[in-house]
Amino acid sequence: MHDFSDKIKILPEIKLNGINKFSELKLLCLPISQPRVVIGVFLFLLFSSNNASPQSVQDSIERAHSPAKATVFSALLPGAGQFYNRKYWKIPVIYGAFAGLGYLIKFNNDRFQTYRDAFVLRTDGDPLTVDEFEGRYSESDLTTLKDFYRRNRDLSFIFAGLIYVLNIVDASVDAHLFYFDVSDDLSLRIDFFFQHHNW
Repeated sequence: MHDFSDKIKILPEIKLNGINKFSELKLLCLPISQPRVVIGVFLFLLFSSNNASPQSVQDSIERAHSPAKATVFSALLPGAGQFYNRKYWKIPVIYGAFAGLGYLIKFNNDRFQTYRDAFVLRTDGDPLTVDEFEGRYSESDLTTLKDFYRRNRDLSFIFAGLIYVLNIVDASVDAHLFYFDVSDDLSLRIDFFFQHHNW
């Protein structure tokens, strides 16, 4: 029986397909003429490379759908990130919200300008200028109405900005969860294991 303990050496780091397989490998330095050793090393390297390829394929698939792209698309055009994520039903919801808020902005802004102009005519000190609400609203009433519609217009702008931000956040989250398995199986599996300690 041969003693190969003096022929053990540490090989440098070996890389297969750009993936670090092992940093140190202790291998007996047997003569290359022994075919069983050559075949064994070859099969070891072959199967080690094949075991890593599915993960590499999965990584390339995940990189194919980019959360950064979905975020940029939604920032440039609301709903574009949802289209990229294939969540088509969200696009009319987003534009419906923008349309409703756009209507509220115009409605409140028109009322604000009407009561503001009436207040200016009422308080300009010229008796020849008469506003359309003369005899219906006092100066304090015009001030209250003007402030009310201005506040509603400003709130509508704020809500439109929030819808825009939520559109971007939604696209980013959906892109991160694009490959997440959402199935009807919500069962809980409990496994027990025993760990032995040598105290």
